[in-house]
Amino acid sequence: MNRRQFLQTSAASAAGFLFTGEHWKAAAALKGKVKITDVKVMIIRGTWDWNLIKIETDQPGLYGIGEAYWGFGVKDLVLNQLKQHIIGEDPLNVDKLYTKMLMKSAGAGAIGGVTVTAASGIEIALWDLAGRILETPVCNLLGGRFRDKVRFYRTMQSPEGNLEDMQRYKDFVAEARAEKWNWTAFKFQGDGIPPRVDPNYTEPGHDPYARILTAKDIRRIVKAMETVRGELGPDIDFGIEAHWRYDVHDVIELGRALEPVKPMWLEDPVPPDNIEAMARVTHAINIPVCTGENLYTRQGFRQLCTMQATSGVHIDIPKSGGLLESKKISDLADLYYIWTAAHNPASALGTIASAHAAASMREFRVHELAKWIDWWPTLVIKEGPMWENGYFTIQDKPGYGVEINPDVAKAHLAPGEVWWG
Repeated sequence: MNRRQFLQTSAASAAGFLFTGEHWKAAAALKGKVKITDVKVMIIRGTWDWNLIKIETDQPGLYGIGEAYWGFGVKDLVLNQLKQHIIGEDPLNVDKLYTKMLMKSAGAGAIGGVTVTAASGIEIALWDLAGRILETPVCNLLGGRFRDKVRFYRTMQSPEGNLEDMQRYKDFVAEARAEKWNWTAFKFQGDGIPPRVDPNYTEPGHDPYARILTAKDIRRIVKAMETVRGELGPDIDFGIEAHWRYDVHDVIELGRALEPVKPMWLEDPVPPDNIEAMARVTHAINIPVCTGENLYTRQGFRQLCTMQATSGVHIDIPKSGGLLESKKISDLADLYYIWTAAHNPASALGTIASAHAAASMREFRVHELAKWIDWWPTLVIKEGPMWENGYFTIQDKPGYGVEINPDVAKAHLAPGEVWWG
């Protein structure tokens, strides 16, 4: 590297860019020539209430779109707290603006929670805008891509009817495998079985506020997951959800009983706020543990990684800090040879943005598709199918390569919402 190249690289780094080569040259040429003029939010009622974000500029027709994790208060924070800190700024300074929003929101809980979620949504829209300005896919701005296709797993809810009837699970698996996207991996709800078979908590040992697993609960869960494995065959991956419901000893017993099933992972076995407890579970069972969807930023994941308290970090990218922060989390985990997966209840827009981050992560394995509604893929206008053979393909188009479908969005606005209101 000669002196000129070094100075260019250093300048780009100092400005908060990850751009290199031709993207750096394009960014340098446009530096200061595009300014942010407005930030808008609309909430779409889908599988959850999706917070969609649009960043407008002083250049006609030039904007970026993104999504923050669902939940109350996000729109209020974006419009009444964070927006003021990026108006008039250069949108190519993505990392600087993300940092600025959190620095200016220290009193609003800028190390976690809905403030980080709101800033994440803006950051995701900024990357789309940067990609449109520089006429390149977003993943190319995150250091480039390790893969052109991102593998997805399909999260299934619990079957209808009597969960002690294994035919329900056989039919459920057949239904999942028949979906037109040809999934190569799935997730099934282990924790949903005890409350479904005993909804009134009348069995001995059951209590709606306790984290107990009885011997009967363990037998039921294991029998159901053995049935799933039998229907999927030995080579198709599937995870087992626990939703943070159990105590350490009980979930270790469950994990050991599930070992012959060879699941892809056991997800969120204990509550997320005690990393030492998570480590005990991870180190005691011979199946992978995957967790992290309730954690925020590198600091939130730091101890999980340094204690090697999980086999895989499960990052919710529109929640945990956005695309670049999530890549940093993945790189942190990779120092301990911990792989990355993506938790995901987002709309098609947030999902595609998340997939761009996944493409840029070395140790990324698989991305979630959670609850399903028939119109889910049509919220965005996109060339080609959403998935083929269980994989999402990164397209060589500026930004995320999609637009919001106004007809679908307007048909599913949350009560009181208007188009980019």
